[in-house]
Amino acid sequence: MKETFFQVVSVASFIQSLQTFSRTGIQEREPATALGMTLAEPFTATEDLPLMHRSSVDGYAVRAADTFGASESNPAYLDLAFAVPIETPSDNSLEPGHCARITTGGSLPQGADAVVMVEQTLEMGGVQAAGAMDHTTGQTIEIHKSLSPWDNVMLRGEDVQAGEVVLQSGTRLDGARIGLLAALGCSQVRVHAPVTVGILSTGDEVVDVSAAVRPGLVRDVNSHTLAALAEAAGARAVRLGLVRDDLQALTAALERGITDCDVVLISGGSSVGTRDHSLEALERVCGGEVLAHGIAMSPGKPTILARTQLGGKAVIGLPGQVASAQVVMQVLIMPFLAYLAGDDTAFDVGPFGRVPARLSRNVASRQGRTDFIRVALSRHPEDGLLATPVLGKSGLLKTLLQAQGLMEIPENREGFTAGTEIMVRPLI
Repeated sequence: MKETFFQVVSVASFIQSLQTFSRTGIQEREPATALGMTLAEPFTATEDLPLMHRSSVDGYAVRAADTFGASESNPAYLDLAFAVPIETPSDNSLEPGHCARITTGGSLPQGADAVVMVEQTLEMGGVQAAGAMDHTTGQTIEIHKSLSPWDNVMLRGEDVQAGEVVLQSGTRLDGARIGLLAALGCSQVRVHAPVTVGILSTGDEVVDVSAAVRPGLVRDVNSHTLAALAEAAGARAVRLGLVRDDLQALTAALERGITDCDVVLISGGSSVGTRDHSLEALERVCGGEVLAHGIAMSPGKPTILARTQLGGKAVIGLPGQVASAQVVMQVLIMPFLAYLAGDDTAFDVGPFGRVPARLSRNVASRQGRTDFIRVALSRHPEDGLLATPVLGKSGLLKTLLQAQGLMEIPENREGFTAGTEIMVRPLI
């Protein structure tokens, strides 16, 4: 076998290479089936939301001026004129000195500009209005609250105005945004198709999770964790099985994965060694277009990125060490999967954002590489979140179990001092 050496690139260069891959295709879906997918085009509202002024509470629609100065000790008195049906706007107009019974979501009648909550009223005769929201008229309502115009009212177009671009292209759909689409009458939405990720685990020492182990053997951790993280990023994960340290077998498995998937991840076999065949298999399958063999980051240096000749698909070789593989997955691959599915901000903030915290102790780093330090987060009584580094070897799972996030030390820094405010990427 020919001798190979790392051709290390910076994290920024690696990300730039990732952004040269094509996004997934576009499909139409019902919004309810598009959770976690990314809009392929902006969505513009065709109507106001709400369509009319609506009550945000159960109570009585009033003219705010009729309640000025009202209090528990000095109530105002209004005649109950009518009740507003929830399903249709009322044809009646509210005259001065009168009120109208209304429920949450009901359309304000003409003349009304506020709603007093039922808990702040009393029906004359001693019957509490709470629980007595019937349709009786001809009563006098005692008002215990002074209101300003538009108190307890959702104004027409307050949520959305017709013609407004409410969701930009590249927006990832969550429950709230799907609800907004439903409220605006959207039955079909154009989104980027989910990314299909194939995951290969390599190594003579790697056995199935159900197998008994002896010294020299390890169970297949990576394909399970990588699949779970890919799914968390909105992708569809396909575990392609275990492959022994055999060039022919790895090449054949890789070819199958490339045929069926948008991205293929190879776990293990990415370092420089006599049994590591990932690079040679990639060169065979991808026609020699290896974009990176090594990243100037810790952990995760022996990561490979290649592009296939057929379809221009990405193949990524990840470190075999479990903690290293998961850090690379969360820092680079999960944002990459989100990017392929149309998320323009994936590499800026990550699919799950970042949170501020203060560093509990000094942390040193070596210039020329980007360090991703696992940190445990705790609540500080004065400074908010406190980040405590969790140090350990890349093969130890407990360093991930004890941590809730990752802090980044850039390649041009020698570390951070205690008390520095940092941004922490949550671990999934």
